[in-house]
Order: sequence, then C-alpha cells, then structure tokens
Amino acid sequence: MFNNDLDNSQSIAPVGMPFSQACENNKQPILEILQQELQNFTHVLEVGSGTGQHSVYFAPRLARLTWQTSDVSAHHATISAWHTAYPVPNLYAPLAFDLPVDSLPMSLASNQPYDAVFTANTLHIISWLLVEKLFKLVGEALPINGKLIVYGPFNENGHYTSAGNQQFDSSLRQRDPKSGIRHLEDIIALAKTYHLNLSDKYAMPANNQLLVFQKIR
Repeated sequence: MFNNDLDNSQSIAPVGMPFSQACENNKQPILEILQQELQNFTHVLEVGSGTGQHSVYFAPRLARLTWQTSDVSAHHATISAWHTAYPVPNLYAPLAFDLPVDSLPMSLASNQPYDAVFTANTLHIISWLLVEKLFKLVGEALPINGKLIVYGPFNENGHYTSAGNQQFDSSLRQRDPKSGIRHLEDIIALAKTYHLNLSDKYAMPANNQLLVFQKIR
C-alpha cells in the first residue's frame, strides 16, 4: 500500500518499475526552489518526466498549481505506475512528447495554458540541435513573464565545475557523441534568442545547478 504523506522519506517504487536514486537525492533541494519560484504560477509542464518520481513528489507539495507530465511514449507506463501509487488531483497523466518530431504538447486535461516549464537532467542527454529546438518551442509557448526552469550539470567559463562532472561528461560522450554537459554561457545565449532571460541561478548538490529563465517579450 502506498501513501502520499508529505514527509521527506524515500519513495517506494511500484513493483517492477524503474527507480532513480538521483531523483530521490535531488528532489527536496529542487522542491525548495520551485516553491519559491512558482509562487504565482498555475500550470507547469514537465518535459522529460522520466520515471515520474519528481512529479509525484512535487505535485502534492505545490498543490496550488497543476503539474503536467510529458515524455516519449515508451516511458508512459512507468510514469503512470508512479502516479497510480501516489495519486494527487493536481497531477496529470503523461502527454506524448518526442522532441525530434513533436511540438510542445498541449494539456487537454487541465484546459489551461502553461505559464512555466520544468525539465531536469535533459540538456546533457539530448543533442545540441534538440537543445536548440526545446528552447525555441518553450520560448514560443510561454506567455510574457512565464518561466523555464532547468536542472542539471553545466560547465562554466569553459571549464568543468568538478572532476566528477568531467568523468560524467566523458561517459556521456562515449555513449553518444552528440550528448554532453553544456556550457552555461551557450545556454544563456541560446535562451536570449527566444526572449528568455536568466533571472536566477542556484547552486545545487552534487555539482548541479538550477537555472531560471523568464520570458521578457
């Protein structure tokens, strides 16, 4: 039996479903910033919901807004299993979103436009061309003052921020040469081309960062 008491204990994965220890490790630090940054927001689209662990942790603790998950269809069964195990009324079933071929998905369940987009640990997995497409789609979809919140590792001033990140980047590129840790300066410049200005940057555990971009026009 699963429950959604709002403590910080480790979530229990539904039987046979994937479990991400990284999600467990970073969920509370991310939540603390989301609670601050999304105080006046109503409808969040999560891009790349993965296992669904973040969504079941964030949604009940951000009960004032609706949380819309999305990912490639292959991940929907896992996300839905987590939603079934930890149900909350403001958490919506995953929408299909395959970045190479799709536009940003629109939520029919909530009947609201997105005023914020959240994505965690995605930019270093996808190719740079897809990073560009994601920012383009988000920049076009968000209203003025809407926010894009991005979590993950980033290089700064042309350098890795830790030896661990350098090792991680090497392993990413061995698996897929088009992936890899992105340079913060490149991300900020890309965002500006779609009227998304960096409004805040937070240092996070394990040499990660959380970037907050706001749509200016």
